Amino acid sequence: MKATLQLCAQSELLEGCARGFPEHGIFIVRHTGQVYAWRDACPHYGDTPLAWRRDAYLNVDGTRIVCAAHGAQFEPDTGLCIIGPCLGQALIRVPIVLTDKGQIELESGTQPNIDPDAFQENH
Repeated sequence: MKATLQLCAQSELLEGCARGFPEHGIFIVRHTGQVYAWRDACPHYGDTPLAWRRDAYLNVDGTRIVCAAHGAQFEPDTGLCIIGPCLGQALIRVPIVLTDKGQIELESGTQPNIDPDAFQENH
């Protein structure tokens, strides 16, 4: 089985909300009942983080991901930029696993800046 790193419980991520994991360079979003994970970097300019403060990735109504540095807006389910300087570009999706035990986990090998020893084998 693949090794995973536990991020949080699914119940901790409410509809229309996002949660960042800056230590792993990613964030997750719950949109229309689905959970999506993205690399926390605007495609407009290198590795610029999207949020202006912890977990502040979405617009007021929770329908779009917003880059605080450039004002770009992205669809939460596709990562596609629909408004802003990187129009037509997209965020980089990060593979996650939603477990039967109600956890959101990151698959090993998906982020190069994460220590491989942080992952645990699933049995």
